[in-house]
Amino acid sequence: MGTEKLSKLMLKMAIPSILAQIINILYNIVDRIYIGRIPDVGINALTGVGVTFPILTFISAFSAFVGAGGAPLSAIWLGKGDRDKAEKIMGNGVFLLIVFSVLCMAVFYIFMRPILYAFGASDSTYGYASSYLSIYLVGTLLVQLVLGLNPYIITQGRSTHAMVSIVVGAVTNIVLDPIFIFVFKMGVRGAAVATVISQLFSAIWTVYVLCDKKSTLKIKLKFLKPDFKIIGHICALGVSPFIMRSTESLVGIVLNRGLQLYGGDLHVATVTVMQSIMQLIFAPISGFTQGVQPIISYNYGAGKFHRVKRTYRSMIGICFVFSLVATLLTIFLPRFFASMFTTDITLIELVGRQMPVFMFGMLFFGLQMGIQPTFLGLGEAKLSLFIALLRKVLLLVPLAIILPKFFGVWGIYYAEPISDILSATIATLLFIFNIRRILTTENLEKIK
Repeated sequence: MGTEKLSKLMLKMAIPSILAQIINILYNIVDRIYIGRIPDVGINALTGVGVTFPILTFISAFSAFVGAGGAPLSAIWLGKGDRDKAEKIMGNGVFLLIVFSVLCMAVFYIFMRPILYAFGASDSTYGYASSYLSIYLVGTLLVQLVLGLNPYIITQGRSTHAMVSIVVGAVTNIVLDPIFIFVFKMGVRGAAVATVISQLFSAIWTVYVLCDKKSTLKIKLKFLKPDFKIIGHICALGVSPFIMRSTESLVGIVLNRGLQLYGGDLHVATVTVMQSIMQLIFAPISGFTQGVQPIISYNYGAGKFHRVKRTYRSMIGICFVFSLVATLLTIFLPRFFASMFTTDITLIELVGRQMPVFMFGMLFFGLQMGIQPTFLGLGEAKLSLFIALLRKVLLLVPLAIILPKFFGVWGIYYAEPISDILSATIATLLFIFNIRRILTTENLEKIK
């Protein structure tokens, strides 16, 4: 991590992580593709399952809280040569994942009906939403372990092992989905069953890797006992990625409710399709930054600032170029992408008109996608938190509420690109004005 040629190291770390992210996103993407093709009820079923996404996103936010909050700290302490401290941080992460899983299951089972209606379900779609969510929640701990512990595997430089944990589950899901949905005629319940079984295989592999003798960081029972000082450090850094992920849930709620109010079920379905396409296209960027971030953290902890600079410059540049190219594809080929999820001509045409507007801001958003993980990798919790809050809480949510009052349903679609462009611009300015201060020995010594 501290001596290998950076270009080679970045490829070694990033490629497995990119593949893992692409395959991981297929969990939900494949569900949506199959569900959208269920005879006679495809659109309602797709819309109903789409209503559950804010909940699934919120649950995964807790894994981001632990993984993105603790793994960079573990990497920094590995860079400092203190393996026990790094393992203790991970052990406290496992404890948090268990606690979060229990709490999430309890809350969403008890309040499922009012939550789903509040998130945009209608009488036509509630049955599909509740059927899917009831089964999915059974695998909450499995999801938390896979997503929350994978960053600790990547931190060790074992990106391939992290990728395998995702591949095992995703391949299983792809195979089981059509069997449970169509052969066993279980519909959306079949999609949820296939997902939970797939997550079980992924979780088993993830825990195995972190208990293996070859692992630099190992799960040890003695470190599962909560240390509230360490938990506090994880929380300080993890709150930013948690807010980033959980505010995706908030955005989903606001968009679904607004589209239901101003447009109806068909417009809710369009956002389900467009957000699916957005996830599929930008999964590689997420995987790339997740793979490269430990390089930044390790070398920062080791005081090798020249390697840190070369790494983040390459990462931000690649994120921007990829984002630009991928977004142009969605703008010029919206109907092609929509047809992946539905055969309904009306829905395809509606997505075709809306997606160029909805995705426009992503032409520039690659800058923020590179800057955000750089701040995280350098342990800058406050800056990372502000950027996380800025785009969704301070910009997108208010705009999605205010603009429809003037532009109707189109106001909701305008809110996305406006918030993306503004937040990317501000994130870039913050980075320019703060990076020199961060890359100093004095600043590094403040991390305990």
